[in-house]
Amino acid sequence: MQHLEKEVKYSFKTHSDRENSKAEKYTLREELFGTKDVLPAWVADMNIDTPYFVLEAVKKRLEHSIIGYQSMPDSAFEAQIEWMKSEHGISYALEDLLYSHSVVASMDLAIDAFSDVGDKVIVQTPIYPPFLASLKEQKREVLNNPLVQGSDGKYSFDIEDLRSKIDERTKLLLLCSPHNPVGRAWRREELEEILELCLEHNIVVFSDEIHSDLVYAPNKHIPFASLSQKARDITITAIGVGKTFNMAGFAMSSVAIANKDLKERFLKSYHRVHIGQGSVLSQVAFETAYREGKEWLGELKVHLWGNYELLVEVCKKHKNIIKVIPIEATYLAWLDCRGLGLSNRKIKEFFVKEAKLGLNTGLSFSKEGSGFMRLNFGVSRDEMQEIVKRLDGALLKFSNE
Repeated sequence: MQHLEKEVKYSFKTHSDRENSKAEKYTLREELFGTKDVLPAWVADMNIDTPYFVLEAVKKRLEHSIIGYQSMPDSAFEAQIEWMKSEHGISYALEDLLYSHSVVASMDLAIDAFSDVGDKVIVQTPIYPPFLASLKEQKREVLNNPLVQGSDGKYSFDIEDLRSKIDERTKLLLLCSPHNPVGRAWRREELEEILELCLEHNIVVFSDEIHSDLVYAPNKHIPFASLSQKARDITITAIGVGKTFNMAGFAMSSVAIANKDLKERFLKSYHRVHIGQGSVLSQVAFETAYREGKEWLGELKVHLWGNYELLVEVCKKHKNIIKVIPIEATYLAWLDCRGLGLSNRKIKEFFVKEAKLGLNTGLSFSKEGSGFMRLNFGVSRDEMQEIVKRLDGALLKFSNE
């Protein structure tokens, strides 16, 4: 990522203390890691303050003393439409968008709407764990199309493997774009190969694009629905502000469906569970982030890339035992820990006991994650420096034993 010298308006050096704020990444430490004495670097929200302009807008709304039911304002979706067009080159109409409280909820609805019990649904592992959990819960058969890792460490689709596995029971593909946990921002030609197979076999695509704003130059996010009119007609896209502006606690995202028939099918599931319209305060936060957040996001990405470079630097010192998979997007580093020569249980134990860091285990992303760990570097600079200090010390000790 190219760094340009310019005056920095926003500081990400420190962040507000979350230790006693009921934040999930802290409250679950003992359950997940057996101790509270770890710095949490797992769940994908950032230890970076939510933008002040979002919080100011919410405070202003609180000047009105009634917080009741409110439909999603057109102006909020219009702000998102403008953002998607200017930032990602895709146009949606107001009627294409629906409120959802989370991408996982949207995915669950898509699984229900576009497949039946026993049908096959494509996933590309290693993958964000709810992709697999949702299919298991709804009794769908997982059609696993594992990603392949090149000599440079980067992952890509295995198109021939996918082609050989698709049959008449294959109804849906769950696409993660950008990909969590491997950090790929898929190229147009890669997505077009997926599209060709889906069109050939009448497969609907649910595209999780929640990390789409967190792509580092010169890489670019390509919305799956932007590939062609045919792509728009088979795609349900999940998007939102939760990751981009560290607003997961507002429980606010959206679903974009341009094809009317596809939307009608989705709405049958959507209305059955009564998703609603979200909270008044979340709607205000959502609209404000899209209208006022471009400059903040630009500086955030420079900061995040700096954190990533700190992690790369420390891992290069210990390149024989740990590697950072090169990323193009997200604030989630995929660490290849196979050089430690430890079992998955012992790798986790090493991070907890020696580095005093709480990470996601690679196995939670499928068996293809064996030997890997996921580290969230979406933190303040001070915290990132502490993370790499702890990791460096633990790796030095391991090397000297």
